[in-house]
Amino acid sequence: MSQLAKRLAATLLGLSLSSVAMGQSCYTGTIGLLPIELMLEDGGANQSVQQQGMYVYTKFDTPIKVSGTLKHGALTLTERDSHGKATGTFTVAAFSANRASYTGTWKNLATGQQLPLVLTRRFDLWTSPMPGGPLELRQYASLPSIYFQEVLAEDAETGNLAVSQVHLLEKKTDRLVQQFDVECERQGLTSITVGDYNLDSHPDFAVFEHGYAGPNTASLYFLYNPATKRFEESGFEGISLEFDAAKKRIYERNSCCAGTSVTTAVYKLVKNEMVPLETHCYRWSEKKKRLVERPASECQ
Repeated sequence: MSQLAKRLAATLLGLSLSSVAMGQSCYTGTIGLLPIELMLEDGGANQSVQQQGMYVYTKFDTPIKVSGTLKHGALTLTERDSHGKATGTFTVAAFSANRASYTGTWKNLATGQQLPLVLTRRFDLWTSPMPGGPLELRQYASLPSIYFQEVLAEDAETGNLAVSQVHLLEKKTDRLVQQFDVECERQGLTSITVGDYNLDSHPDFAVFEHGYAGPNTASLYFLYNPATKRFEESGFEGISLEFDAAKKRIYERNSCCAGTSVTTAVYKLVKNEMVPLETHCYRWSEKKKRLVERPASECQ
């Protein structure tokens, strides 16, 4: 089965995840005198829910993860370093959906220093449609000198928000380095991931494209060209691809029919093109109570 056929099959055999409601809110402001931008998701400003997101000091543009709770109108967030150690807290006593600005406190957990926190709501996609034209949403993934933003625009056919462009910007200067036109589902602050997708020891990036029934997903992959020092579209196609740098192999797993039919494939890369090495078909055996390998034709 071709890669395109697999993708179409995954679409036809399952419900797309594009209908799943997802909201993000974005705030600009300051910690002390330093400008910041804060992005939150997975909860509404009028609910008692877990919150997660990130913030950046706009002078540096390196994302810092935050998580916490919004309970009875009080927002409490904890920031953590790359090792998971808590380094600071945000506290906003009155955080409600009908307010445009907020004040609170940021605390350095190592020193105990507290600084005033001021936030102004830039946009809120919890319950309302996109305000005005396209919006740019920062992503948590970044490279040493590059950060990513997705451009959200309304899909003309469905009316849902979708990702129409990906912007690569230079940290500290906010200079647009590259941009790509895409047609992807909105996944949130983690739509973009960074990894070595052509296994050449240079960091590349991927954009979440679609979610299908069960665990199946598809992404767009963009490869770094060290000769031009720019990223290029890869043309990689496949379902739920995994990349093994040690073995220099790409693995695909396409699950169907509530996991009763699974197709796997192994690829090698030749001049940045995926070349299939082997494929396997597995079907659920009621007698053996497990997946059993079957002829490839039974998974088509």
